[in-house]
Amino acid sequence: MLMQEIIKRWIDKIYPSEEAFFTALNSRKLTIYFGIDPTGSQLHLGHSTSLLLLRKLQEMGHRIIILIGDFTAQIGDPTEKSSTRQPLTRKQVKQNYKTYKEQIRKIFNPEFKFNSKWLEKMNFSDVIKLASHFTHGQMIKRNMFQERIEKNQEIYINEFLYPLMQGYDSVALDADAELGGRDQTFNMLVGRDLQKIYKNKEKFVITVPLLENPKTKKKLMSKSEGSFIALNDSSRDMYGKIMALADESIIPCFRYYTEVPSEEIVKMESSILTGLNPRDLKAKLACEIVRMYHDEKEADKAEKEFELMFKDKQVPSDIEEFKAVRESYSILDLLFESGLAASKAEAKRLVESGGVSVNNTKLNDWKAEVVIEDNLIIQVGKRRFIKVKK
Repeated sequence: MLMQEIIKRWIDKIYPSEEAFFTALNSRKLTIYFGIDPTGSQLHLGHSTSLLLLRKLQEMGHRIIILIGDFTAQIGDPTEKSSTRQPLTRKQVKQNYKTYKEQIRKIFNPEFKFNSKWLEKMNFSDVIKLASHFTHGQMIKRNMFQERIEKNQEIYINEFLYPLMQGYDSVALDADAELGGRDQTFNMLVGRDLQKIYKNKEKFVITVPLLENPKTKKKLMSKSEGSFIALNDSSRDMYGKIMALADESIIPCFRYYTEVPSEEIVKMESSILTGLNPRDLKAKLACEIVRMYHDEKEADKAEKEFELMFKDKQVPSDIEEFKAVRESYSILDLLFESGLAASKAEAKRLVESGGVSVNNTKLNDWKAEVVIEDNLIIQVGKRRFIKVKK
């Protein structure tokens, strides 16, 4: 039953075949890894599909490695990009993965490795030798490269090197299998080829589904798009973001982001078709996910806070405080310094879009000056509040 659950729930495709993989899975201990490039500081529910599957595989006795791509993140994978990524500095990368272990351990406790350990040691001769195993024709088969060619956009040589670096991770780890999203299939198959070349052994490639917003057709969870539910979001933010998802996302989210039994999910799907309000199931999904990453108490609290904010239009009782050190602030300074906006440019956009309120009064002038009063409430959007203290 466990095998069937894994196949149905979290696996999209297996190379070379499901049959070969599960035969190996049942006959020996495998080394299976999942790579994450720390291009941002937060992991999200999109990662949880792989992490939940890996936990099941670990429970079956297999060796599980989370590979943090601290070297590859500095170059950047061009996956699904119409232009080259901006490279990150070593310092930025280190800051990004600072809490990765803590976030992943909300789900399970695997081994952690860093690919700078072997990629930084490669010299130019090693890179040339690695590159000699692949042709230009093989590399430009990647979908995003084909799209750029059609649009007469440039492809940089370092972008051809990225799949080789990710592929070499499999060799360095002597991996039996690699897990990743569908968008990583090309890179993972390069690693499969390199395992045959360097180690004369098979490497299984397991892809997991990537959920899309049914309305926009964009990834439901995307760091680059800035739209995601983070594993370390507060219980309140996590609950509110889930309630903001499209109704059509509810069943796929139950299937790929939770461990609710499949039979129960099938019943939920049927209940929607027979007239159940999707909001009721969405609230159940929100409680389930908050419980997974926080606890039952936080899930109950987040549900009550949500009802207060959206049904009764009340301000949450437990909100963060910002200690003011001046008698007055420009609204842009206040939003930025309190952490409600990541930059003054973002603060300006928030005000101009009508998303900022001061003591329940909407503010439309980004040049406005706010005189500080004790217990002043600043609200951004529907879910974010700050109480200003003198």
